[in-house]
Amino acid sequence: MASTAASRPDGVTGRIHNAASTLYQDFQSLIGDTRKSFSMMKEIAVEMERHNETHKVKELENAVAELAETLEKCTQYTSAIESVKNAYQPVTELTDFKKLLEEEMSKLEPSSSSAQQNHPLIRQFREAIWNVHHAGQPMPGEEQEDIIMTSTQSNILNVTCPLTGKPVVDLAEPVRNMECKHIYDKNAINQYIRAKNTKCPVTGCPKMAIRVVCDPLLHAEIDELRTMSKQTARPGVIEDFTGLDEE
Repeated sequence: MASTAASRPDGVTGRIHNAASTLYQDFQSLIGDTRKSFSMMKEIAVEMERHNETHKVKELENAVAELAETLEKCTQYTSAIESVKNAYQPVTELTDFKKLLEEEMSKLEPSSSSAQQNHPLIRQFREAIWNVHHAGQPMPGEEQEDIIMTSTQSNILNVTCPLTGKPVVDLAEPVRNMECKHIYDKNAINQYIRAKNTKCPVTGCPKMAIRVVCDPLLHAEIDELRTMSKQTARPGVIEDFTGLDEE
């Protein structure tokens, strides 16, 4: 009976999947709001640094560290929810979903005690503050480090859709592959999948599966990339005008 009910759209498996999807989207909304809060805090801290309010900047940095820890836990939880949902199969005995989530969460815990201090949000915050008075100079101690993420970099892996060639910041409906985190145009990737393609279309990507979602975190990251693109474009505009003056 259990397997028969689960085979129907309104069966046990369907209800579990719907509940997990709803919970997943709720956490994604929270993650998106958290990223927006971080951006606001960074902008406020930059203004404080310009006015040499160092003690207030430090207080905000501590708050950002707490925010990053919360964000990491939410991200891990959404991944655990997705894993449990995909692996769930109805059985005769009651399923301990709390235990399943805890097991998945334990697999996602950072392997290093320094992982929190190297969190991309904290690094972006510190570099944004450093650049107020030391733009173009490496931060103390980072000459010997391998820099993974800075305030001028983005969490987005590909800046253009591999199928349409459009910049991700211009996509009306961007979606992300949960397997490899690459981003595509929704209509283009759906057509790609309908054509029986299963490998990520990004050149060199080893992932052989495509599971796409559109979540608030993706939109928040694209907004950040759009802001970064505008900031880095400003020097080019000045250069263009200089060229016109020379003519």
